[in-house]
Parts: sequence; structure tokens; C-alpha cells
Amino acid sequence: MSLTIERADVAADESRELVSELWAELDQLYGNDIHPASNLSRMDQPGAAFLLARQGGAAIGCAALRPLTRETAEVKRMYVQPHARRAGAARALMHELHQLARAAGFNEIWLETGLLQPAAIRLYESLGYTRIAAFGDYKDDPANVGYGKRLT
Repeated sequence: MSLTIERADVAADESRELVSELWAELDQLYGNDIHPASNLSRMDQPGAAFLLARQGGAAIGCAALRPLTRETAEVKRMYVQPHARRAGAARALMHELHQLARAAGFNEIWLETGLLQPAAIRLYESLGYTRIAAFGDYKDDPANVGYGKRLT
């Protein structure tokens, strides 16, 4: 089945379902169900984008890009359904986010992930991300890890 990446409306049912699946997985991993109020705010700003990964027409993953500053964008809500992992969807989503960030004039991308997500950490490091100081909603959480990448 072919994999496609497309822009989508963050409020669409498919988008909301995938984000809900992401939260459920994170809740199970980290033992909480507190979701920050900034869920996907600022998605109407220039440079923001929400993407869906589709396999055989079915939405199997998502990722968002939103501005932090005029030069830095943030990756949010990166998720691929468990049955579709290790088939290139996450990498394809990240590559598309990088292209969109460059086109919007961003010089850098930051993201947060957790220490209990080693597959995500391996993916980000394989894409050239390096550790940066924690930031955002979870900057004081010892399980939170910040990553950044300069766009060239």
C-alpha cells in the first residue's frame, strides 16, 4: 500500500481521533491524563500546518508544525498508529514538516519527547536532531527531553 502525506484540518474527525490515540498512549506510558490547554493552539498562524499520513487511504499518523518564534517552529502531536510503525510514516511526516518549515522561513525546529519513547528519540536523532534545553509545557518534567535541528 502506498504512503501519502497530506495537509489536513486539525479539527477534522480523523485528525482529532489520531490526536486522541496519541494522548491515550502517552497517558498509559507516563501515568497521567493531564493535557495542557495549549493542545493545538496557534494552528491558525502563518507557518502552522497539520499533516496526516495515509496508507491505502486510511489515516494512520499525524504531525503538526507551529511557530514558536519568527525563526523557530515546533513539532507537535507526532503520532503513528502502532500497527503502521516501522514502515516509514514517521520519517515521511518529519521530512514534510521540514520542507514546510523551510518554505515558511523558519531556520530551526524544536520538539519535545519523553524518555520513555526510545523509538521516537532514535528517529529524531537519525534525522539530525540534537538535545536542547527543555522548553514548553513540560520543561520541568524530568521525563521530558528537548530536541532541536537547524534547517539548512
